[in-house]
Amino acid sequence: MLGHADRAAPLKAYCTGLILPGERKSLEPIAARVDPARVQAAHQSLHHFVAKADWSDEALLAVVRAEVLPAIERHGPIQAWIVDDTSLPKKGRHSVGVARQYCGQRGKQDNCQVAVTLSLATVQASLTALAAGVAQGVVLADAGYGVDTAFRTTLSELGLVYIVGIQSSTSLWPPGSAPLAPKPWSGRGRPPTRVRRNPDHTPLSALDLAKRLPAQAWQAVTWRQGTNAPLTSRFAAVRVQPAHRDHLLHQPRPEEWLLIEWPEGEQEPTKYWLSSLAPDTALADLVEGAKLRWRIERDYQDLKQEIGLGHYEGRGWRGFHHHAALCIAAYGFLVSERGRIPPSGPERSLLSAPRLPNGYRPRGASDQAGASR
Repeated sequence: MLGHADRAAPLKAYCTGLILPGERKSLEPIAARVDPARVQAAHQSLHHFVAKADWSDEALLAVVRAEVLPAIERHGPIQAWIVDDTSLPKKGRHSVGVARQYCGQRGKQDNCQVAVTLSLATVQASLTALAAGVAQGVVLADAGYGVDTAFRTTLSELGLVYIVGIQSSTSLWPPGSAPLAPKPWSGRGRPPTRVRRNPDHTPLSALDLAKRLPAQAWQAVTWRQGTNAPLTSRFAAVRVQPAHRDHLLHQPRPEEWLLIEWPEGEQEPTKYWLSSLAPDTALADLVEGAKLRWRIERDYQDLKQEIGLGHYEGRGWRGFHHHAALCIAAYGFLVSERGRIPPSGPERSLLSAPRLPNGYRPRGASDQAGASR
């Protein structure tokens, strides 16, 4: 996995530094925490290991997956593969992958990196990892991915079922409707083979379709217990055919579920999903699957706030991928440890940080800040 035995020590040191308390989880603060008597030497060793050493982050993630999945599967089988991305804000432009793009953490265009992940989720826990040779689950994704017809088509070609978000403007053929058959052949040229539509026969947007549903189509569904109360909303599910550019196809797209959430008191629906689950899938199962995607938000919160996923400051893709893989390894260790503690068991601290040497100042600290210490 690591290529050389002498990389085991910096691997352990780096992951330990990611788990230990501290505001910054970049190289120099980690070196100061794990080896306070030799900060400079430790910094050089960790920098070489993360940014330059030729070891496989994919192999590391495979080991993490093999070690952690048994721990979380004790609470239930893998239910979902969650595809998502997270933004990592950056002040400058020198870190690898930084561009001015939409930053979800800030809700606007800003300098940031964007990392795309696949998480394996059970009812009780989830682990961010590469998926290879693991039990399949329903693929979950938000509308940023679900609106991409090619993405959904590829999932189906791979034999994967999905529940993915879509936008209210997504065009759909409502229940009982479909594109028209190809034009009759005139006897000249090639026979027409593409399905078609005309001004009197067109698909609807997801929003318009939702507004046309009868009142009895909407049902209250509770999908899990929240912090203070059960989480409940109104939902409807109908069988539709996606219509995006289907006039270029030779046959209509297969029927899918359109799941719609329209909470009481809202002017219009708030969320929409398409799902390739079986036609006999119950509404409650569709809702539970769609709402399981919330677990990735917890993953990202822990990875960024506790583990330091966004703290890498290097300028190369190798270092960025190594740092991300090591963050996942550290997070996977915590997930597996939590999985071994009974629900009623006492919480305990796994690691404590060693004391920093007197007079230690992180790089870039002002003289005044050093004097105050």
